[in-house]
Amino acid sequence: MDGEKRARMDKPGGSPHLRFLSNPLMGDVVSDWSPLHDAAIHGRLLSLRNLINQGWPVNIITADHVSPLHEACLRGHLSCASVLLSNGAQVNGMAMDWRTPLFNACISGNPDCVNLLLQHGATPHPESDLASPIHEAAKRGHVKCIESLAAYGANIDYYISHLGTPLYVACKYQQVACAKKLLESGASVNQGKGLDSPLHVVARMSTEELVEVLLDFGANAQAKDAEGKRPADLVPPESPLAQIFLEREGPLSLMQLCRLRIRKCFGTQQHHKITGLLLPEDLKRFLLHL
Repeated sequence: MDGEKRARMDKPGGSPHLRFLSNPLMGDVVSDWSPLHDAAIHGRLLSLRNLINQGWPVNIITADHVSPLHEACLRGHLSCASVLLSNGAQVNGMAMDWRTPLFNACISGNPDCVNLLLQHGATPHPESDLASPIHEAAKRGHVKCIESLAAYGANIDYYISHLGTPLYVACKYQQVACAKKLLESGASVNQGKGLDSPLHVVARMSTEELVEVLLDFGANAQAKDAEGKRPADLVPPESPLAQIFLEREGPLSLMQLCRLRIRKCFGTQQHHKITGLLLPEDLKRFLLHL
């Protein structure tokens, strides 16, 4: 590359492949793609710092409103995200597809990145339901991301009409660990998507482990979906699941009722206090479903 072309590449707007426009709605600089985006998505921290020092705006966005912070979080590059935020990157910037940096961090499954964004004021529930961070974390099996979101006030029963609850999403994608974490945190075991409960979706998919987990947390095996079918009606008669449902028919045991009642008394996001009770360890483990 000759010296003149290199000089054009080293300063904002210098590349012949970039075009910059004024965006009165966003107050940012718009480009097709910038070296700042490239450094962020590949985790090139030194290059990112150099570009910022040269005057590249950290809130430069593409025509689709994708920022360097979006790209750093999508790949889970914590250090790059930290540098961008410390230089004024917009933590709740929204792309044209409604994705925020927090949503992208939940795609990557990097809990440190999620925590960093939340510490800088990221909104757990952005204004659009088309890109919900907690639903995305549940879908992809990122338990630690769910923990972080819940700790910063995310509603673990957040309902979206086209997705249902995070628990429903976790069950639909057979993310057992996420389903357990949501339930342990106090998620409503019977709230799914419309009349379709989490138990309905796992029965339909013949996921034995999740059926057992949901029933242990008090799922209503008699609930009917939009077609008037119970979860047990959705499994073949010869299926091992049919036997599980048969064994669980009738009222819950007194022991199970007591466990569910005690957990309900603690409320959502307070179940960690069970460990502080003056009870035998085995009993505390029972209450915690461990």
